[in-house]
Amino acid sequence: MGRGKVELKRIENPTNRQVTFSKRRSGLLKKAFELSVLCDAEVALLVFSPSGKSYQFSSHDIHRTITRYKTEVGITKSVDEQGMEVWRNEIEDLRRRVEAMEAREKAFCWRKSIRAGHERVETIRAPIESRGGTYSFQEETYSY
Repeated sequence: MGRGKVELKRIENPTNRQVTFSKRRSGLLKKAFELSVLCDAEVALLVFSPSGKSYQFSSHDIHRTITRYKTEVGITKSVDEQGMEVWRNEIEDLRRRVEAMEAREKAFCWRKSIRAGHERVETIRAPIESRGGTYSFQEETYSY
């Protein structure tokens, strides 16, 4: 006598849902083990319960299997490494912006000091010239 079909929908009763999870988890782990033994396959299985508890099976080192999987599908960097790369790029962009702003500020201050120097020269030149003296800005000589 065969088993009847089970309708695939969420089990509403929490107790029945937990019992079903435990039984099916055990069956899934058993099948993963059988597949690895019978077919000499490299198998890694991770299961997380609704409460957050993790269950795993691995026929080899699980980290090696996960690394192999990432290489096969083209995931070369972990999420943490990708996040770090984003932050490094952001930091480098901000560093360039700060350097550009500092350069602009330095140029502005330089222009401002030149303007102040010219204003000072003009304040000095006027009394000297009013007394009939000469002032040479290049040589910075004062004469009466």
